[in-house]
Amino acid sequence: MTIQTYKCIGCGTALQSDHPDAAGYVPKSAIDKEDIICKRCFRLKHYNEVQDVNISDEQFENIIRGLKDVNGLIVKVVDAYDIEGSWIEDLNHLIGRKDLILVINKMDILPHAMNHTRFKQWVYKRLKENKIKVLDIVLMSAIKGNGLTELMESIVKHQLDRDVYIIGTTNVGKSTLINKLIESSVGDKDVVTTSFFPGTTLDMIDIPLDENHFIFDTPGIVYPHQLSYYLSRDDLKLVTPKKEIKQRIFQLSSDQSVFIGGFARISVEFTTDDERLPFVFFQNNEIHLHRRKTEDSDAFWLEHIGGLLTPPTSSIENLKDSLQTYRFNAGQERLDIVISGLGFITIPAYAAIEVTTLNRLKVESRISIFEG
Repeated sequence: MTIQTYKCIGCGTALQSDHPDAAGYVPKSAIDKEDIICKRCFRLKHYNEVQDVNISDEQFENIIRGLKDVNGLIVKVVDAYDIEGSWIEDLNHLIGRKDLILVINKMDILPHAMNHTRFKQWVYKRLKENKIKVLDIVLMSAIKGNGLTELMESIVKHQLDRDVYIIGTTNVGKSTLINKLIESSVGDKDVVTTSFFPGTTLDMIDIPLDENHFIFDTPGIVYPHQLSYYLSRDDLKLVTPKKEIKQRIFQLSSDQSVFIGGFARISVEFTTDDERLPFVFFQNNEIHLHRRKTEDSDAFWLEHIGGLLTPPTSSIENLKDSLQTYRFNAGQERLDIVISGLGFITIPAYAAIEVTTLNRLKVESRISIFEG
């Protein structure tokens, strides 16, 4: 039910009582109270805690387009586990060529043995290849507070008498990052204000940066190519890593497949001299990986999804009509095959594979993050 005649006095969005994770939610018991504020503003006012909300592509674009006319510093947050899937598409088109700091969050999810200096060089190389300019790259774990000092130092260095705007898709840890910034900038006892950003359907949240400037939080967006777009809350918990992912290695030869839960299948078409070679899987530890012969794999998938092949915890209607297939051939270097929301698989040089997964999920290849 949408409460047409009421708006949140904190952020100005229309109030509703049907969808707790959507903008403007307020419990039905609070509808008749005066000066109603939504759940998000309530948590902010009383606990200095920002909660992310899901909005439509159109709402998100309207908000982000508003940044084109402001003289601000942009902090873009992406997920280290899902860089490609959490990348905001056409950002320059939406906001123009703004000064940009790139934050790669959830670094604690990647294997601890990864060299952060080499990883940052790998990121710079990819940005250069895609003609994307950034002022700085900050690697961090917002939930652990790692990298927070480096981010604040980078913001202060590049701020140049401007406000700061933090953007990112949902599930990149943006709200956790904002909450850490609130804690470090205003302390636990101060009340953080909200302010209306003209021309948007959902308010931005402003956090005092200094006496004259603010850090603005923007709502996150769920893209249709993200796995979270399709999952139940319970399945999303099983898919989303909360701690370091452990690599799982399968020695595979041609005509063997590995299922990533019931979401995707990696089928080996060719390995050098048809020998067994290591394929390294980096998925959340809660996702079951199942190896078998490729033969009759489609029938096996339909029979066991939601059971042996889990998550998802239930079958997917019309699974066979919802699949798409990609083929990748590695050259002289290892490749990472990235499936949006499902981590990545490092395949050996000269291998050829087929990836079958749910329709709309983004599947890409990249030079492996472990190549030095």
